[in-house]
Amino acid sequence: MASIRQEIRVAASAEHIWDAVRDVGEIHHRLVPGFVIDCKLEGDARIVTFANGLVAREVIVDVDDEARRVAWSATGERLTHHNASLQVFAEDAEHSQLVWIADLLPNDMKPPISAMIEQGMLAMKTTLEGQAAGRRNQ
Repeated sequence: MASIRQEIRVAASAEHIWDAVRDVGEIHHRLVPGFVIDCKLEGDARIVTFANGLVAREVIVDVDDEARRVAWSATGERLTHHNASLQVFAEDAEHSQLVWIADLLPNDMKPPISAMIEQGMLAMKTTLEGQAAGRRNQ
């Protein structure tokens, strides 16, 4: 099984970031606009439309406020297995670390999924830091 782990430092508080991450049905507006262009909740899942045209049904496994961690799973397209999590760690009052971990099959999907995660992380950083800067300037 392929495993991907990516981390990124964000100039925003963990509380601010977690508020956006835990809003699992609004990621296209609050977390990764441009990377995800639509997101609809259907029961315990979200239907996510990515900018590259990929549509995924992601079952939300857990939203853990104490650990600031969201976990989800998805299958379809070429993936026979996919589970992932995104977790927020506070560094100080104005900086946080985001950790995105994904395990997937088949193994040959690791390069394209890893590239998508990298794009998603950069979209998060841009969005969250822009929101945090806007809050500081008010």
